[in-house]
Amino acid sequence: MPKHISSTDLENYRENGYLYPIQIMSKSQALDIRNHIESIDKPMLDKIGGELGHKAHLLMPILNDLVKNPVLLDTVEDILGPNILCWGGSFFTKKPGDNAFVSWHQDSNYWGLSGGDVLTAWVALSPATRLSGAMKALSGSHRGPNLKHVETYHPDNLLSRGQEVKTDIDIDLVVDMTLQPGEVSLHHIDLVHSSAPNQSNDARIGYAIRYISTNVQSSYDKDRALLVRGVDKFGHFDPDVEPDRGFSPAAILNYIESNRLHMELLYQNAPK
Repeated sequence: MPKHISSTDLENYRENGYLYPIQIMSKSQALDIRNHIESIDKPMLDKIGGELGHKAHLLMPILNDLVKNPVLLDTVEDILGPNILCWGGSFFTKKPGDNAFVSWHQDSNYWGLSGGDVLTAWVALSPATRLSGAMKALSGSHRGPNLKHVETYHPDNLLSRGQEVKTDIDIDLVVDMTLQPGEVSLHHIDLVHSSAPNQSNDARIGYAIRYISTNVQSSYDKDRALLVRGVDKFGHFDPDVEPDRGFSPAAILNYIESNRLHMELLYQNAPK
């Protein structure tokens, strides 16, 4: 019996490849996180290379608490099982009126993960609407094959390589996964998904958390992950280190190294 979602929800996730909206905290709690992130000043960002990269939860307890949110983990456990690692986390931020977008793609083509279950929890810290560029999902596409991608390196594409599937998208199967602050969507690693530019007057801010079952293996021998629930009997990943306090010297050093390794993984075999 699922802990947090219904049996119907679980079946819908397995059939469609996504599930939304799931409220994991109040709007005011989401606003607190947003305000915390937006209050980080330039001198602090300069210490980590100028911007928040991958695994920002290793820098700040407020984000570390988010990836370990008990309601969120109860939901993830219903899908992945009781032993869960946080493999990654990335901000997807679109400023009002800018051209940033995410092309249609499958995460599985570039992450180098195999042997278990993988999902993304996309946590809304501001409204994710059709106007602001909410995530779009191609329903049921996770049950098909891995699709051929073309790497465009488009400057406005928020993906690492501007990767894009080379296939026709059936618009009748496209779902806009709109969210309010404090809500989350879950999607399967093989789901084809995208998002359009933000045409609203507010920033669209989400933290995409990558959760994996502990039996997952990585093609990258230096890969790291953070145990967030249960036990890890496999040891396929070196352990990430939780922050002792926000932007402490130890947290900064750990974050910089983990971010570097994650970027190295994402750009494996990419043209120089």
